[in-house]
Amino acid sequence: MLENIWKDFLTIVRDEEGSRVVETWLKAVAIEQWDTACKTVYIKAPNAFVKEWIQGNYLHLFKLHLSRLFNVDDITIIFLQDGEEQSLQPESSKKVEFTPALVAGNIQAASPKKSGGSSAMLVRPATRGRVNTHYLFSNFIVGSHNSLAFAAANAVIERPGQIYNPLFIYGRSGLGKTHLLHAIGNEIRAKYPKAVVLYQTADRFVTEFINAIRFDKTHNFKEKYKDVDVLLIDDIQFISNKDQTQEAFFHIFNSLYEYQKQIIFSSDSFPQDIKGIAERLRSRLECGLVADISMPSLETKIAILKKKAEFNNEELPDDVAQFIAERVRSNIRELEGSLIRVMAFATLTGNKISIELAQKVLVRASGFMPGKKELGVVTLEQIASMVGKSYEYTVKDLQSTSRSKQVSLARQVAMYLMKDMTSNPLSDIARYFNKKDHTTVVYAVQKVQQMTIDDYSFKQKLQNIKGELLN
Repeated sequence: MLENIWKDFLTIVRDEEGSRVVETWLKAVAIEQWDTACKTVYIKAPNAFVKEWIQGNYLHLFKLHLSRLFNVDDITIIFLQDGEEQSLQPESSKKVEFTPALVAGNIQAASPKKSGGSSAMLVRPATRGRVNTHYLFSNFIVGSHNSLAFAAANAVIERPGQIYNPLFIYGRSGLGKTHLLHAIGNEIRAKYPKAVVLYQTADRFVTEFINAIRFDKTHNFKEKYKDVDVLLIDDIQFISNKDQTQEAFFHIFNSLYEYQKQIIFSSDSFPQDIKGIAERLRSRLECGLVADISMPSLETKIAILKKKAEFNNEELPDDVAQFIAERVRSNIRELEGSLIRVMAFATLTGNKISIELAQKVLVRASGFMPGKKELGVVTLEQIASMVGKSYEYTVKDLQSTSRSKQVSLARQVAMYLMKDMTSNPLSDIARYFNKKDHTTVVYAVQKVQQMTIDDYSFKQKLQNIKGELLN
């Protein structure tokens, strides 16, 4: 009964709020128990972050739809997280210690552990794989732009293979996806020294598979992956339109997943947006938790610069950190690259790091935006006002609940420009338009991007608005 009610609940929310609310947040939780006498439903969340976010943003959806599905008037929703209300959990659902294993047809039963529970897994010697030991959680800066991905990563470390499996992290290039994958690998190795952790880029996976076929070594290729306990695949979108490779990866995924081995992907796109992927594989990619990483806020970018300078034993003045953070708009990689150029120039010339020195070094650098209204300095209010003027609406019109076609288009254009021209996280943009969450902004950005491809006159109008904002 509970399983069917939960499926119906997710279907209703998907229809009313969009699939991303379900895929990103609600699939992370589940109904734990229904108390008929007290009209109370218990919802289990994997950690405090997810619990607090859903309580703060989606409680009304639970109350509205679950009351209908359970056919009660005054329903009570109680959110739990792992470790809370243990009496509600059957013994079999309690946490089991993660133990690496041979995962193909060579599983051997192990002796039950004294701490409780048992394992059908055979411990193997550790292997270093290709995990980069320089990427750690300790040097990963957390902000609103990546907090869900970071929280999910920590949950995976606590219970590899048992929660958020697979974990799919997506976002534009240079925003820290690779860093997070390596950090997960390093943390799992530290916690489970005998675990077999393998980091692999998708293009390297493709190359290895091609060579395995070419030199008749497909058996060796399969053997390499069957022993993995944690598989980290970076830039999974690169297996698009490679049917044989996808077939091989599909079987590897199924084998690892069947034995509760942790699988983590990164991509520059949401699973549904990756072209050239077989539907049965796409369904595997998105069957766990999907978390996005966006461009960080100004404050987070400053923190990243400060941390990077500290790591290099350099003192970065606050005004220089803000100067760089306000003007580099492309990605974190370019942000750090700009700082490295400034520090290198200061060292080579024997000068102290200053605003004047940073201007001299970076004014012509790629991704660096000089001028009065650099990207990151244009405000949300300025963009809304300019877009409203162009479409002959007021800012209040754009912030209203009106669903008329033209008002909606103007609102979506404003959202697109806000994401493109400021450092504000998607959640801030959503709040500016009185929206419940950032999925509305994501949809708007995708729609406007497609319109610029399909409609040249629309693209010209968008460029004109942007030009006005930068003058």
